[in-house]
Amino acid sequence: MQHLASRRPSGAAARSTTKTFLSAAAVLSALTLAGCGAGGGGTASADDAESLTVLVEAGGKAELTGVAEKFTEETGTDVTFVELPYEGLYNRLNTEFSSGSTSFDVAALDAIWLSTFADAVTPLNDMFTDEVTSDLFPALVEEAQVGEDFVGMPVWTNSEILFYRTDLFEDPAEKAAFKDEYGYDLDPPTTWEQYQDVAQFFTRDTDGDGQTDLYGTDVKGAVETEWLATVSQSGAENMVLSPEGDVTVNDADHLAALDFYVGLNNDLKVSPPGAAQIDWAGAQNLFYQGETAMMRFWAHAYPQTPEDSPVAGKIGAAPMIGGPGGVAGVPGPWYLSIPKTTEKQETANEFLQFAYDNNAMGIDSSLGLAARVSAFEEYEGKPGYEHFDALVETLSAEGTKPRPATENWQEIVDSALIPMLQKALEPGADNQQLLDDAKEQIEAIVQ
Repeated sequence: MQHLASRRPSGAAARSTTKTFLSAAAVLSALTLAGCGAGGGGTASADDAESLTVLVEAGGKAELTGVAEKFTEETGTDVTFVELPYEGLYNRLNTEFSSGSTSFDVAALDAIWLSTFADAVTPLNDMFTDEVTSDLFPALVEEAQVGEDFVGMPVWTNSEILFYRTDLFEDPAEKAAFKDEYGYDLDPPTTWEQYQDVAQFFTRDTDGDGQTDLYGTDVKGAVETEWLATVSQSGAENMVLSPEGDVTVNDADHLAALDFYVGLNNDLKVSPPGAAQIDWAGAQNLFYQGETAMMRFWAHAYPQTPEDSPVAGKIGAAPMIGGPGGVAGVPGPWYLSIPKTTEKQETANEFLQFAYDNNAMGIDSSLGLAARVSAFEEYEGKPGYEHFDALVETLSAEGTKPRPATENWQEIVDSALIPMLQKALEPGADNQQLLDDAKEQIEAIVQ
């Protein structure tokens, strides 16, 4: 998830022995949303023309439930969901696509799976009109296209934004002290330099026992997406791989991004101990316990702060930070695709078009996300949706780019990127050498 970031979780939550403020909903959103379900075998056919079977990851069903109910109401076509946990969904897709016999008519695909399954799904080129693409974030349009064809219609997307403690940032004494020390006003940071300053400023011993108990931010070594966002912020033209398949992970932009990212932990000491093992859940828990002043995290979490958290009601949202290349995040979308094997092509197409037309309904679900720019804009300024301005600005930023379109992406992440990132968080690490080693590993994977 990237729970919502489109990958399964890796690493353990940091400091698991401390008191946990994550509510059930927050835990659900902090990890890959998982569930279970079962579906029948066989090839989906036209025998029952008044029904559709939609294969989904359990956490994503909520985004489509209202759409499906309305679709049934207006068309008379029943929609049956088959829910599977993240890895179970991938395995089912892989097995059935490989066999040429599918038990579903529509499938929800994580963005990083589109390249893997592109040959098994029906091209959707006719759906991607100028009107449609103008209402989707550019990175989503780019990611939906594999080769010459559009292979998925985005149903919802996410991105990391900046969460910050309003009780700290808006405190007059803190603002005055920050300006005295740094010479400019204390506001949510927008650049790498400002982020470093603010993180240093808020890293402190608050109770006078000689131990740091408030850190400016966290550094997540057990997940790769946040560092990849930093790569785009550096101005890198390509993220890890070029469209031609050249491995770029060891170029100057990737090095600058790695130096900045791990430097928050190794040099500035503004992140809690154990950075190499901190993942999404660990970082979220640290922020909710009041142990960090800022957190870069997936936007959907903004309204999900547990009521018993000491920072409840004290959280602000701002766009993701920017580096030399400007603001940039990594989008975390899911797409709807149609298997070539279903005989219900026309009805499945109608469902995808209906889901696009009614995309804003997803915002009223538990996840609270959509894919269309206009859907988010409908809610901007409304109480409880203050984070949408930050999310839209981040997703619209020129630097926000999708991950490379390669069927080997998950192996690259697990075998090369996360181990490299964790080693870079060790004292005395040679970041250039680590990136050079990662390049060799990735070249071996993609060859």
